[in-house]
Amino acid sequence: MSDTLFTKYGKTFQPNDTIFKAGEIGKEIFVIRSGSVRIFVESRGVNKTLAVLGPGEIIGEMALLNNRPRSATAVALEESELLLMSMDVFEEMIIHNTEIAVRLIRKLSKRLETADSLIQVLLIRDPKERIIENFKRLAKVRGWTPDRPVTLGADMEAMAEQVGLEVAETQDIVSRMIRAGALTEKDGSWVIPDPSQLDDFLKFIKEKEKFH
Repeated sequence: MSDTLFTKYGKTFQPNDTIFKAGEIGKEIFVIRSGSVRIFVESRGVNKTLAVLGPGEIIGEMALLNNRPRSATAVALEESELLLMSMDVFEEMIIHNTEIAVRLIRKLSKRLETADSLIQVLLIRDPKERIIENFKRLAKVRGWTPDRPVTLGADMEAMAEQVGLEVAETQDIVSRMIRAGALTEKDGSWVIPDPSQLDDFLKFIKEKEKFH
């Protein structure tokens, strides 16, 4: 994104700054130029993370496209530069730049796919399987291939929110994965040595439980 665009439409948000809140009337679309943004909803007094988005991502578009209040809250996780554009300005950019239109379509398609995959995880009744499937889901988002380690941010609260479990229960299951070598911790991150072996780990603990 050019400096000219940022000079005209840009705004810098500091860590923990609220970009927009759920329930607000959406008047602008945001394009992340740098930094990262957390998208979350509040449910029963708990904030549930829907996504953490970075440069190139478009946020806040659904409120304008659907003409409805914002369905989620967006907060800057670090110092972040965003472009703030009205629907008229954004439509003008789409008309004159097909690349932006294609990017928007791809983003919306990817977001729907991500939401669908998380729903499938939440439908799993067994907590252990739910967490393991969520690790597999997150690994796929990172574009993993067999026998290739995947690194994820070690955020226990976010993991618990995503799978709909208490933090203590989530931590217990994650600790079992670490003890078994299915997951490691390094410099504040989780590393999945081989995502393709997570299914084997799940089979192992299920077989083990049959004898207890």
